Amino acid sequence: MKTKINIYIALALLLVVGASCSDNFLEEKRQFGKYDDTFYESQERVDWYINNVYFDYFAGYTSPLSTIVGSYSQTNSRLTEEIGGVQDLINPTITLVNADDGSGYYGSKLENKVKNEPYHRIRDINTFLEEIDVKGGGLDEDYRDLAKGQMYYLRALQYFDLMRVYGGVPIVTEVQEASSTDESIKLPRASVSEVVAQIVADFDMAASLLPGNWDASEYGRFTRGAALAQKARVLLTYASPLFNTSWDASTERWQAALDAGLAAEVQLTADGYGLYGTSAKDWQEMFLIDNSFCSEAITVQMLGNGNNTSILNNSWENNVRLTSQAGSGGLSAPKEMIDLFPMADGSKPTAANGYDEFLFFVDRDPRFYRTFAFSGSKWGYKDNADETVWAYRWLDDTDTAYYSDNNQVSSPVFVRKMSDINESNDNFQYSGTDIFEYRYAELLLNIAEAYAGLGDTSNCLAYLGKVRNRVGIPSTNNYGIGTLSDKYAAINACLYERQVELAYEGKRFWDVQRWMLYNDDASANNTTCAVLGVTPLNGTQRTGHYLEYNAVATSDNPLAGTIDGISVDPDAADFDTQIQNLATIYTNNFVLTDLENPMDNVNGTAVQIDWKQNYYIMGLQSSVLSQNPWLEQTIGWKDATGSEGTFDYQN
Repeated sequence: MKTKINIYIALALLLVVGASCSDNFLEEKRQFGKYDDTFYESQERVDWYINNVYFDYFAGYTSPLSTIVGSYSQTNSRLTEEIGGVQDLINPTITLVNADDGSGYYGSKLENKVKNEPYHRIRDINTFLEEIDVKGGGLDEDYRDLAKGQMYYLRALQYFDLMRVYGGVPIVTEVQEASSTDESIKLPRASVSEVVAQIVADFDMAASLLPGNWDASEYGRFTRGAALAQKARVLLTYASPLFNTSWDASTERWQAALDAGLAAEVQLTADGYGLYGTSAKDWQEMFLIDNSFCSEAITVQMLGNGNNTSILNNSWENNVRLTSQAGSGGLSAPKEMIDLFPMADGSKPTAANGYDEFLFFVDRDPRFYRTFAFSGSKWGYKDNADETVWAYRWLDDTDTAYYSDNNQVSSPVFVRKMSDINESNDNFQYSGTDIFEYRYAELLLNIAEAYAGLGDTSNCLAYLGKVRNRVGIPSTNNYGIGTLSDKYAAINACLYERQVELAYEGKRFWDVQRWMLYNDDASANNTTCAVLGVTPLNGTQRTGHYLEYNAVATSDNPLAGTIDGISVDPDAADFDTQIQNLATIYTNNFVLTDLENPMDNVNGTAVQIDWKQNYYIMGLQSSVLSQNPWLEQTIGWKDATGSEGTFDYQN
């Protein structure tokens, strides 16, 4: 068991903060640069500063569903087809348009005190960058370069998430003293192009200062390849329709995204990175490589194992485990996710291709069995390695419901991806499994999409094929993808592959957002769903079902004995036979029935997703606009006085 006392693990960093020293350090940090000059004479104390910034960024990153640095909320991940349940931004009974309804991520008034908010984090970084070479001139130059490289990376990352939330924001690269009279600090919202230019410049600077790899004792810190990969992610976002009204006519931004992706690929390959393994089993096991180098992991959130307040645990293991496994009850997969994954040959799951919605587990993409568990599948853990899980219900003659092993799940399928079969069930809530924030597979998909945006369908297919080949999908018919008739089909194929490969890794919302896939609105220059042939999420539901015994029973489990010996294990030599045996059990004994309360409901009434066009880029809250009256409100949102916003994030 891993135990880290007084060690905070953050994305790309082992945060070593001694308790006896950190209190003094934080007291000095409150002075915002008013350190005694001797502070920068100690590498140990400089490390405390760097480590604290990392901690402020990533302390909340304890689930792969969480997004947005410093905040790390799961809300965004619950706005797509991956998880059911109505959130405000997709609730048809709510319309958010006033400044009071805007996003609070921007933060509060900049003051001379510690706050863990975006511009305070940026201020910490700017302070460091201004002082390290002046007050820390006696420190080793190589050490200072590595320190600065991490800070440039962090600043770029913060501005990227501010951009994804608000579009253009003020760019601050020098330390500002809070003042009500200093006109020079009243910076306007920069254009998205200006913000992207700053982000790219910072990632380029980080790449020039960071190493290809760190020593094993420093594993997890940002690397040169990670900076280049993040740059590619930023430029792909910038090329996408949300920020690029000329996405279908101009190739400039697509080419920049492609060049950045290929440069990152070259660098990371030279540094020993690449797709991990050559099978679906390897794909499953790579997520469990713990606190040590994994070729797939470009950036990783390293977490600790154990019940201690000084340790950041991974909340995922406990969340996805069933009640029968001593977990919190499981994460039900909506029907829309069950029906999404390809067939075993890579083709789309249609009736013409042999897909049966009831026998959903037959002949599916190898990743299906590693992403999901279902009644009859083997899903063990340390204390019960060979456990087969069952989650069905039955009714007696009074319509009283009973549940197998007390697993009351709202879908016949539940998420198992990134769970650890070697974890003990008395430690699920204190799991230390690391989170891969950026995987090599995503970089390949970014490159594929850039090729698609350029209309290069051949190279797009080649990169999609690399991702599918690794998990064992046969190469026939371009790994089941078929022929891509034009760039729109190629983009569609890329977005589809991302849904499958990156499912439940906190990436889907950003794809939906940057491609504006909730709706089509020609008046807002948004027709991408129609152009790409994608069904908008608006008007759809996340659907759940009970797997239910097909006859009336008593309180006793009617299938006790019948299901003995049934187990589906994708690693077994007779896996195909196991699948057919389970299909017989399902056909003879089960039906799918509707939930008493639909997955997507408001006060018990079923509703459909209804995302409004102005939500793609959030408005600033009233408090921010009141304290900074020179800032424009985003178009589609009202300002603090109730007037219409004027800031155009697409200009």
